[in-house]
Amino acid sequence: MKANEIRKMSVEQLNEKLTGLKKDLFYLRMQHATNQLDNPLKIQETKRDIARVMTVLRELQASDKQ
Repeated sequence: MKANEIRKMSVEQLNEKLTGLKKDLFYLRMQHATNQLDNPLKIQETKRDIARVMTVLRELQASDKQ
């Protein structure tokens, strides 16, 4: 997921995306623990997507305060 795609989303969409990504990360970690995960790099990609969404949410919150 690219930052440009994330910036086009509304706050509600970002919150939904964040919730979905956190669930995905949980399931990826469970698969990794049981040796069922084919691509361990998916965990790292999901963490980065979570960070991108959280960064954009924070930027939106900071711009609303000003």
